[in-house]
Amino acid sequence: MVRRVLIRWAVGILASVIAGVSLPAGSALALDPDAPVVLITGSNRGIGLGLARHFAAQGWNVIATCRKPKNATELQALAAQNPRVVIEKLDVTDNDRIRALAAQYRDTPIDVLLNNAGISGGMKNESLGALNYGVFNQIMAVNAVAPVRMAEAFMEHVAASEQKKIMNISSGEGSVASVRGGRLYFYRSSKRALNMMMHTMAKEVAGRGIVVGLLGPGAVDTDMMRGIPIPKLSVEKSASDLYEVIAGFDAESSGMFIHHDGTPIPW
Repeated sequence: MVRRVLIRWAVGILASVIAGVSLPAGSALALDPDAPVVLITGSNRGIGLGLARHFAAQGWNVIATCRKPKNATELQALAAQNPRVVIEKLDVTDNDRIRALAAQYRDTPIDVLLNNAGISGGMKNESLGALNYGVFNQIMAVNAVAPVRMAEAFMEHVAASEQKKIMNISSGEGSVASVRGGRLYFYRSSKRALNMMMHTMAKEVAGRGIVVGLLGPGAVDTDMMRGIPIPKLSVEKSASDLYEVIAGFDAESSGMFIHHDGTPIPW
């Protein structure tokens, strides 16, 4: 493993010298070849940042992506303290950038692809009588379509790894059985769509040993939940719980929707 990485490093340096270009700041070359790799979308704040911190603390290589790395001060601080954390610019609705990032890491097995990036759209845009259908398109693009694009682009990276896991942050709001009132038409629909597509994917990739999981993080004290008067988990607690749930996913549980406390969520 180490020899293969050193050869890749030497070839990359030589190619860069010949081409007269410098290596990118975020690079697979910075990763520890003896540690597992997780790629997390939406790592600049909230649950994504909490997950990046927790995986890093457990000794993982973390490819932490976000739309605006220059503004991600907390994520930058994490990377400065931990050489295994690499920050990459990624808008999950930009398919060209997704493909470019997959090409950049083409020789890097990714043990866990963790689709976390998501948006809510806001209550005022999702109320009956004032539904904003432009916001609906945005929510679906980020919450439902982007994770599938990421899974397609990084499928071979995951297949080449030891753990072979595609994990997705969903929400209890995406459970039809859990609906008790009228709200969040678009957000709920996007998470329901994510659940169905990933459940379907789990069936299709099972023969390759790839495990697909859907995760319910709980009501977490993040910007998205600000102002909602209900008990909330800390980001640290949710991230720690999710880490354990991810570790427990195997072929038998692939395609399931699991709460942060390890219990199944009704569909």
